[in-house]
Parts: sequence; C-alpha cells; structure tokens
Amino acid sequence: MNRLILSYAFCIVFSSLIASCAENIPETTNDFKVDVCIYGATPAGIASAISASKLDKSVILIEPTVRIGGMVTNGLSHTDFHSFEALSGTFLDFTQRVEKYYSNQYGENSKQVEDSFRGTFGEPKVNLMIFQQMLDEHPNIKVIKEASLSEVRISNSKILSTEFKRGENNLKLQAEIFIDATYEGDLMAMAGVSYTVGREGKDVYNESLAPDTTDNQLQAYNFRFCATEDPANRVEVKKPYGYDRNDFVEILPILESGVFDKVFGYPPQKAIYKAHLPVNPNNKFDINDMSKGIVRLSLPGKNLGWPDGSPEQRKEIFEDHLYHNVGLLYFLQNDSEVPEKYRTDAKNWGWCKDEFVENDHLPLQLYVREARRMIGQHIYIQKDSEPVGEDSRAVFHESSIATGDYGNNCHGTHHVGPLIGGMHEGEFYNPVPPYQIPYGVLLPKEVNNLLVPVAISSSHVGFCALRLEPIWTSLGQAAGFAAALAIDSKKNPDKIEVDILQETLHEDGSATIYVGDVLPSDSNFEVVQWWGAQGGLHQLNTTSKPGQRGKNIVGQYYEAAPLHDVNLEKTLEPETKDRWIVISRKIGIQDKDLNILQQMEKRGDFIREAYNLTH
Repeated sequence: MNRLILSYAFCIVFSSLIASCAENIPETTNDFKVDVCIYGATPAGIASAISASKLDKSVILIEPTVRIGGMVTNGLSHTDFHSFEALSGTFLDFTQRVEKYYSNQYGENSKQVEDSFRGTFGEPKVNLMIFQQMLDEHPNIKVIKEASLSEVRISNSKILSTEFKRGENNLKLQAEIFIDATYEGDLMAMAGVSYTVGREGKDVYNESLAPDTTDNQLQAYNFRFCATEDPANRVEVKKPYGYDRNDFVEILPILESGVFDKVFGYPPQKAIYKAHLPVNPNNKFDINDMSKGIVRLSLPGKNLGWPDGSPEQRKEIFEDHLYHNVGLLYFLQNDSEVPEKYRTDAKNWGWCKDEFVENDHLPLQLYVREARRMIGQHIYIQKDSEPVGEDSRAVFHESSIATGDYGNNCHGTHHVGPLIGGMHEGEFYNPVPPYQIPYGVLLPKEVNNLLVPVAISSSHVGFCALRLEPIWTSLGQAAGFAAALAIDSKKNPDKIEVDILQETLHEDGSATIYVGDVLPSDSNFEVVQWWGAQGGLHQLNTTSKPGQRGKNIVGQYYEAAPLHDVNLEKTLEPETKDRWIVISRKIGIQDKDLNILQQMEKRGDFIREAYNLTH
C-alpha cells in the first residue's frame, strides 16, 4: 500500500513542479500533450483519470456532452448490483462520499442518509457534485467538456494523435496511452479497432442465452427520469414537441381492462413506469422501463442506427425516445379518455424542480445499454460468469482485474405487435455467482496504446453481465492504472505484468475476486485478494445450486452471496492445505518455506504467511 499512497501524495504535493502535468497547459492553446487521454467522462472515464493520476500521470479527460458522470448523473440513481460486498475501489469510494455528503448535510441519522442506501442512491445533482469533487482533488487531471472526436491518426499500430471539435475550435491532442470510456466505443471505432454490433447465434460461442442465429438486434434504450410526488419540488410534465395523442391511444383499452394497478410502481405491482424502490433521498425516484411489462419505455429496433450513427442520426434517435417516454406520460396525465383512476395517479407525479435545471428538468443522456462491442484479446462470453463443476464460484480468471455480481441481464432486443401492448423478445435475466473479469477484455488486437473499459470485448450475452456502472467503473480504474504502468515500464498495455496491475488495484481497495467477509476496509483485504488471484479461493465450497443469493434486503438487493466467504479463522482442512501447498509451489515458494506453511493451522495464517514469503 505504501507505494501507491506515496505516489499519490507526491503528485498532490508536487504537482505544480511536474512539467508534464495538464494543469500547466495554457488555457489558450488548442494543442495538448499529456501522458493519458481519456474520451468519455462516464464513471469509467472518471475512474481511469483518477487512477492514472494517482500514479503521477498527466491526464486529459474529454467529455462530448455538457455533463460529466454518464448515466449516474443523468437519472440512473438506482445502481445495479446485488450485494454491497460487490462494491470496491473507486465506485465504493464514490458511494461513501455520497453517504458522507448526506450525513454532513442532513445529519447522521437523517432520512436522507437512510434513503441513500449507503450512498448507492444519490440524487443526480449530488452524484454530479461528488464526481466533480473527486476530480478536483487531482490537479494533474484536466477536464474538457463539449468536445467531440473528429479524427484519429494511426501509425505502426499506435494512436499518434487525436483531434476534437469544440465549438468553432479544433483541439489537437497527443498522448502516450488513450482510453475509450464512451458508451458507444467511438474512439475505438475511429482508431480502426475490430468491433461488432448485434447478437451472436448459439453456435458462435455455445451460449444458451443467445438466439439461434446471428442477427443485428440490439438491447433497447430508454430514459432514466428523476421524478417526484412531492408538490414542493414537482414540475409538471410538458407536452413534447410534435405531440399527437393518436400515437398513444392504443393504451386506452389496456387501461380499461384494469391490468395495471397504477401508473408508477415497482414489481410485483403492475405499473407502466417503474419507480425504483427504495425511494432516493428527498423523495425522488429513478424512473425506468418496466421489465417484462406490456407497455414499455424501451424501444428495441428504434435504436439500431445509434452505434455507428452520425451526430444527426443519434440526435433523431434521442428525440424519438424522448417523445415516446415523455409523450406517454403527458397523455396519461392529460387526455380526457384516460380513466380517472390512472389520470389522477399520473398527475401526482412530475419532474424534480432542482434536477437537470439546464435542460428543462430532463436528463441529458439516453440510456445506451449496449452499442459497439470490441473484438479484443479476450471475448467475454456466457461461460465466463458461470461455475465449473460444483464449485460455488464462477470460473477462475488468473488475469482478473474486476468483479461483478449482477448476472446476464437484457431488457429486450426486438418488439412484436403494436408499440403499445406488444411484447419484447430477447429479454433475459440470468442469475450467476459473482464473477471475475479478465484483463484481456480491455485490450484491442490492432492498436497497442488503447484501452477500452466500457465498449469491452464481449459477446452480446457476455456484455449483458458487464454493462453495469459499478463494473464499468472498476474496469475504468484498472485501465487507468494499466495505462500508467505501461508508461512507467515503457511497454504496451498488453505487455505489462498483470500481477503488478492486480496488486496496484488491491492497494487501492479494488477487488479482483468477490469475497463476502473480507472487504476493502479490512486489514487482510490485500492479502486475501492476492491469494484469490493465485486461485486459492476457488474450490473452497461446492454447491449443486450455483448463483444463489443471500437474504433479500429490498428489491434487487441482497446480503452477501453465500459460499463466498474465506473464513480466515477456520481450521485449515487437510485437502485444502494440500491444494494450497501445490499453489504455493507453483508461485515459487521454496521447499524450506513450504515446511513453514505446512505448520499453519488456520486459513488466515496460511494466506498471510504465503503472502509474506513472496513479498
């Protein structure tokens, strides 16, 4: 831990003396040269910038929109994870800061602190503020907003420079390493990296969740609104441009049938708009598409032009989704033919007066669940998040640089029948054990100085396990450290020592394997994570029912996944000790030291001693 802390402290204290720091670039210039250039200030991009900065690298973080934070500051306040034990690294730091904000602002025992759900449910404006504060702590990170990629120059499999359009100006930028943290993979694509859009057929990767044949279907998009029933902070829903009630009348017979309990609700209630529970702080709700519903906000098929689309095409798709998502609610609130029960319920809701004030209280980004997917050095597929045999854990990845616990999740890729009242197809929700993510998903084949932590290398089914903000943030954190280590070692990112990258992540509190009982705050965290990276935590427990979750807390959130504890104080079983001795020999521990390990009686003592013998 000392190496990372000292490096971080050195950069903070002496950043004004570092000639390469981005803060020293004159504001008037349009030409930049830095260590690391990151395109996309999504949570992954922010994490990349912070981790590269912690290792003394100068960073430029370029965001094409006016707001940093991606979907986490654009309405996605109900973060997708299943257990708190799955959160680590930069994302955990972010949530702890959110919780601390509410504690400082409203009191430690306030309703706002409770509703923040340990800081994982933050108001969009609060999430934005926290991300900005995190970046502000690093003076060698320069953030540029409203700049769109226009050109990438390549030579000998390396990106030499990039150019960005910002208003009437062109920004030219050189860097040692580039990171594409956009949801769409725009830098990756412009750099000539191989990618795919659509779904692979079952025969391509032998995935049971895949369709029979390959097609161009794409997971559906919708908006994540921030809404409230609080009259003091409620803004009425305005009629969208071009509104025509005839576009929404198909819902009338569905309402008359009484199939819906209400307009806004959360399963098992039957509702049109999913209002996530628990409620967010200050009586705000994250509004989403209702999974498996008969009336949907998501529009599969309407988004096919987005991944490779021009700015004009994307703008049209954005406006089509906004029209449907907002227009439907306006219809429910105001049309005289809507049954009074539903009209009254709908009228109780509105946008939050203090959110998205620069955009008429509407999010500035569409929820792009899936766009391009890189074809990189490791293609993450369905089996990468499934167990082998009866092991309670998912398949072991020796080069793991992040974890997840959500499972493969798709809101649908195709719609049959009428837009309102039809049915989505291609929808699935597949529980799996917590899983590891190998380093190769970040690495393209064609370009040597690029890392891609969001449009990652994966199949459609595999991507549906990785497409979550906490996971993307962890992947971004790994990308930032990998970029810095590559620069320091004068190697391409795919040639760095992955074990050094893993230990750097562990030092920074980021997990590479899920452990339910040894969390980042535990003094044993780094040691246990290191042992997990050697394969020592696999086969500790077996089960005939993989993918079990802990006791339900509320909604989609659960206690720690069972059979994923290390139990450091547990007596070391002979068969486990024998297996751990084999691992110890494999990683280079000599016979004389193996004798010491043979004397260990508890799991924790063995792991700590093995760590000490190798460090």
